[in-house]
Amino acid sequence: MAFRLRLVPAETHWDFFKYRYLTFGASVMAVIASVILVLVMGLNFGIDFRGGTTVRTESTQKVDVGAYRAALVPLDLGDVSITEVFDPSFGPEKNVAMIRIQAQDGYEAVTPAVLEDAEAALKTIDPAISFPSVESVGPKVSGELIWSAILAVLGATGSILAYIWLRFEWQFAVGAVVALVHDIVVTVGVFALFQIKFDLAVIAALLTILGYSINDTVVVFDRLRENLIKFKTMPLIDVMNLAVNETLSRTLMTSTTTLIALLALLILGGDVIRGFTFAITFGIVVGTYSSVYVAKNVVLWLGVKRDWTTKPETPGTQFSNIDA
Repeated sequence: MAFRLRLVPAETHWDFFKYRYLTFGASVMAVIASVILVLVMGLNFGIDFRGGTTVRTESTQKVDVGAYRAALVPLDLGDVSITEVFDPSFGPEKNVAMIRIQAQDGYEAVTPAVLEDAEAALKTIDPAISFPSVESVGPKVSGELIWSAILAVLGATGSILAYIWLRFEWQFAVGAVVALVHDIVVTVGVFALFQIKFDLAVIAALLTILGYSINDTVVVFDRLRENLIKFKTMPLIDVMNLAVNETLSRTLMTSTTTLIALLALLILGGDVIRGFTFAITFGIVVGTYSSVYVAKNVVLWLGVKRDWTTKPETPGTQFSNIDA
C-alpha cells in the first residue's frame, strides 16, 4: 500500500466563516496600519529608487564578496550591493564584480573622493583590483522607476480583475482584487515596519505574490461554482465552507512545498536576494489567508448567482460557463 502524506484529513468540516467579522475586521485593520506605516515611517528604498553609483571592478584574484563588503563597512556608505559577474568569455585572470553604492546625502551620485576611499579600502584585501567603469543613476531616473513599478502592479491587478470578471462573475472579481490589494499593502507595510530594503527585486516579488494569490483564489472559486450548481438550495455560506474544505488539502500542500524552498533561500540565499525571498515568503502566507478570509468574505456579502444554467443578462459574464 502506497504511503500518502496528508497535512489534513481526507474529509474536513471546519467552519471557516464562524468568525468572519473578526477575521475580516483584522484584515481591514492590518491594511490601515500598513498604510499609516508607509506614510509615517516611509520605505527603505534601495539604489534602484534612491539613485546611486554602480562600480565595475576587475582583478586577477578571485572575487570575495564577503571580504569586499567587510572592507567597505568602515566607510559608512549606506546601502551597498555587491555581486560577482560570471561570463563564459572571462578567463581565470579576469574576475569581475559589480558594486552598487547609494547616493550620498546632498549629492546625486557618489563623489570622486568617496570612490577613491572605496578603491583604497578594497586594495587592502586585493591589491590587483581596479575600477574600469563607473556609472551613476540620478534621482530623475529613480523617480521614473518608482512610477514604472507602481504601474506594473496596477496593470497586473487590473488584468486579473478583467479575467476573473469574464471567467466567473463581477462579485468574484471584486473579492479577488480586494484580497490582492490586501496582500500587497500588508506586505509593503511589513517592509516599512522593519525598514527592509525595498528595490526592484521586491517589486518582482510583489508581482509574483499577485500571481500566486490569485491562483489559489481561482481554485477555490472554481470549486465554489461547481458546488453552486450542485447544491442549489444549500445556503451560500455552507456552499462556501464546503468549497474551502474540499480544496484545503491542495492549498496547504502547495503552500507548504513552496515555503520549504523559500525558507531555504531566505536562510542560505545571502543578503542580495533576502528582500526578494522575504517578500514572497510573507506574501504566500498572507495570500493563502486572504484567499479564504478576505476574498470569500467579500463574495459572501455581495451574494452570487445561484443558477448557472441561465443565459447571463449583464455584460462581462458571457464567458462564465467556459471551462479553463
